[in-house]
Amino acid sequence: MKFARAAMAAGLLVGCACQTASATTGNVLFNGSITATCTLTVNSNGTMTVSSNLQSLSSHNAGGSAGSVQVDTTGGVQLSVDPVTTTTVPASDVTTTTWTPTFATTGAQTIAETGTATALTVPGTSTIAVNLAGTKSGTDRFSAGSYQATVTVGCE
Repeated sequence: MKFARAAMAAGLLVGCACQTASATTGNVLFNGSITATCTLTVNSNGTMTVSSNLQSLSSHNAGGSAGSVQVDTTGGVQLSVDPVTTTTVPASDVTTTTWTPTFATTGAQTIAETGTATALTVPGTSTIAVNLAGTKSGTDRFSAGSYQATVTVGCE
């Protein structure tokens, strides 16, 4: 009887060992969302020089240089320069100056020089060249002394 029980138990074990477990799977979903964004980093300030007729103070004049700003973007944003609102001029300069900021980009997206807000549609990194020109009209001229103006670059 003991032998019969042992044989029966061994038979049950062999029967169980042949059956495989049923495999199941599950799917795990991942979602992400990125809003249109940009980051601006000022690389360098610009330099304005005066023209020979003393009616233009500009980063475009000989010896002048554009300011440089890096923009990193996802695309889907507008790049712009605001009108100049902050200036410092010598006390002797009492005539009106018209300030005109412009920009151009190279890199992920190329934009020819403009003063108008422009869409950045391509994601990536671009370098913005920011220029500023101050002009006098009629018989008005720039006076001797230090000039400073602030151009605000926007990306939204």
